[in-house]
Amino acid sequence: MDLARLTRTTVAGSLLAAAVLTIASISTMPDFAGDHVSRLEAIAGSSLATFSALAWVVSQVFILIGVVGVAHLTRHRAPVLSTVAAVLVGLSCFGHCVYGGVNLTMLSMADDRAGIATHAAVLDRLEAGIGIPFMAAGMLGLVLGFAALAVALWRSGVGPRWAGPALVAWLVLEFVGSSLSEWAFYGSGLLYLVIFGALAVAVRSSSTSHWRTEAEAAARTTDPATALV
Repeated sequence: MDLARLTRTTVAGSLLAAAVLTIASISTMPDFAGDHVSRLEAIAGSSLATFSALAWVVSQVFILIGVVGVAHLTRHRAPVLSTVAAVLVGLSCFGHCVYGGVNLTMLSMADDRAGIATHAAVLDRLEAGIGIPFMAAGMLGLVLGFAALAVALWRSGVGPRWAGPALVAWLVLEFVGSSLSEWAFYGSGLLYLVIFGALAVAVRSSSTSHWRTEAEAAARTTDPATALV
């Protein structure tokens, strides 16, 4: 397998892994309604809290790889939007990873049942202070980055024609619908999986020429051995 095929396969696989891990993490997440005392107690009473926290952090790596790969495909028709989308989603993944680290710390806090009130006070100060920029980066980067990516998909024609509008619909369903109906949560997860699955297929079906640098393409035209790969 040459480098172009490896890169293409990595991006396609990352899109699938991102969708599966994100849905698995959210589906197994403890009930985080209420204050931090309630959240820590929910973590202590959940057998899947560790899996959920780890899956969330790992999913961000795959989201970043997948979105940057898709932006690479769309940049020939929408270079500015593609770059903006990749940068914003990158900031989102960074912010979510930082808060994912907080969630991992909360696993240990939840084990200290006698000190839950103290730990909750620490978390309250974190979310009201230094944690704000990272939470904002995670949320705003995701919303604005996916919106830019949706327009880039529409303008470039990468993937199925409905992928861009579906991504916008997912944003509405996830951030508006989820607060109105429990069913919106399931619809959001299914739509997320369908969109990322369709983009994975589009990436995997794309020509390897999209995944080679100019230097690599030039080398293939002058080297008979690599021209056959």
